[in-house]
Amino acid sequence: MIITGRVWKFGNDINTDLIFPHAAFRVPPEEQIKLVFSDNRPGWAKQVQAGDILVAGRNFGTGSSRPGAVLLKRLGIGCLVANSINGLFFRNCISYGFPSLQCPNVFDAFEEGDIAIIDLLAGSVTNERTGQMLYGSALSESMVDTLKAGGIDELLRDKGYLE
Repeated sequence: MIITGRVWKFGNDINTDLIFPHAAFRVPPEEQIKLVFSDNRPGWAKQVQAGDILVAGRNFGTGSSRPGAVLLKRLGIGCLVANSINGLFFRNCISYGFPSLQCPNVFDAFEEGDIAIIDLLAGSVTNERTGQMLYGSALSESMVDTLKAGGIDELLRDKGYLE
């Protein structure tokens, strides 16, 4: 599964409260995506185009179990690549069908607006502008199958385990 897109950069220790701010709980689901990162980067959600990629530093998604991965997916983000991703957040990404990859040093390899080419099965991330290729933790085939299905519920539904 290869994903290509324009890069937006976020730093270290981005917590779920920043991704899914408290105000988002009080609005309908279709309005929630407008509030993604509104506390630390107001207006950012309006600039996102389908398929854009988040590149972040260490410990992305730390904090509570707020479903930030769902909002990022609904916003149209094509993939998250971070130096490291909080374990709970990473599991939620795969479960909700939101592609994500851990790749040490990826934050320093990109500038905002660069184009990233990500191969989830190989675990590689390439900066199209510089040609630099990094390797992270490749996803298993079953994880990629879950992503291709759109998440664990869709995968189980496709296999006849859920109606």
